[in-house]
Amino acid sequence: MKQILAFAGMIFLGWTAWKFWVHYVQQDFISGITWVLLEIVPPREVLRSPQAMELFITNALYQWSEKGGKEEYWQGAVWFWFSLEIVSIDGQVHFYVRTPSRLQSLLETQMYAQYPQAQVKVVEDYTLGVDEISEKSEWNAWGCEFKMNKPVSIPIRTYVDFGLDEDPKEEYKVDPISPVIELFGSIQKGEQMWLQIVVTPSKKTYRVPGKLFERLNWQKEAERELLEMLSPFTSARKREDLGPGHFGKEVRAPKYMDDLIDGARRKMQKLGFETGIRIMYLAKKEIFPLGTRTNNSRNIRLIFRQYESPFLNGFFRFNSTQGDAYGGIFTISKSTVMLLANRMLEEYRERAFFHLPMRHRLFNNHTIPWPLAPAIFPAYKHHETYVLNSEELATLWHFPGQILKVPTLERIESKEASPPPNLPT
Repeated sequence: MKQILAFAGMIFLGWTAWKFWVHYVQQDFISGITWVLLEIVPPREVLRSPQAMELFITNALYQWSEKGGKEEYWQGAVWFWFSLEIVSIDGQVHFYVRTPSRLQSLLETQMYAQYPQAQVKVVEDYTLGVDEISEKSEWNAWGCEFKMNKPVSIPIRTYVDFGLDEDPKEEYKVDPISPVIELFGSIQKGEQMWLQIVVTPSKKTYRVPGKLFERLNWQKEAERELLEMLSPFTSARKREDLGPGHFGKEVRAPKYMDDLIDGARRKMQKLGFETGIRIMYLAKKEIFPLGTRTNNSRNIRLIFRQYESPFLNGFFRFNSTQGDAYGGIFTISKSTVMLLANRMLEEYRERAFFHLPMRHRLFNNHTIPWPLAPAIFPAYKHHETYVLNSEELATLWHFPGQILKVPTLERIESKEASPPPNLPT
């Protein structure tokens, strides 16, 4: 018995040492990445459908490649991740992309390929304008993250469902991003609204129910979930033409499931990104006093409602920086709420969803449950990521057409370019 326990302990220690080693080399690799923040100023007239943004996301952000054992386990190489952001500072609305510097030129060329009249420029990180959330700082903040209501196979309502893939006339367009831009453009001086969508190519796998070691990629998992949802409407009949013992399956799904089936089919046919979404509302304390709520801190929580429907997927708010952050009977103190808001500010600034520091892995609110987390050590919040495909991401982040007249959304009249090199001197 002692020998078995010793062997099991050796295996556990070896596994633990291996995990720590992989984490160490990955963090060392990540520390060597130089990041740049690109602001994209949309053209005055956006005549193209969100499908143009889908092509940009597919060509520029899907940085998937096979990595050998030396790259992955000795050099710590990881797949790059990107952040698509919509930000309002004092009511001025901006579009940003955060990227590793080595991919900056690729993003610029792919953006100009789809939007030749846009302008792409390197800017300073706007999050540095807010030093911290604390009793001594002049800022207060509220933030949250989002997770999905339903399984991975079920998509949200996309621009295709709104008919934008058919390029309708401007006066007939119903663009789901318009409420987001309108809200962001309505805030006043001393207020800020931030939205970030952090993405990386999906390598997420899912365990097959009833099987211990078999796992599926997200497309196969989506296919399995869809077939499971259709099982009540599936019948098997003998097929004598195929020989004895053979059956054919017939699916007769009700009409109300057509949108779900069509959306699931489109989702599985496009590239998938592991995704995390976070929002923040920040304001000076004279506008957003400690321990209070404002209309804007409530309104920002509702910016994704237009992407939901009863038979499709939707976003559910969680990890909110408020008094009931840990659930339970009692609310947490104002100082703890402020600590959570400051942590969310740091995580937003780091665009943190993937490859988190070890402290976040060990001391999150899954490993330290209520009531220990808020009482003894206010834990880091456990993030949740999910798979959105390129069509869904383009729906959440694209330039609105000219029907949206928000004066605080900066647009450029024409693309800046250097003079031709062959001009006479």
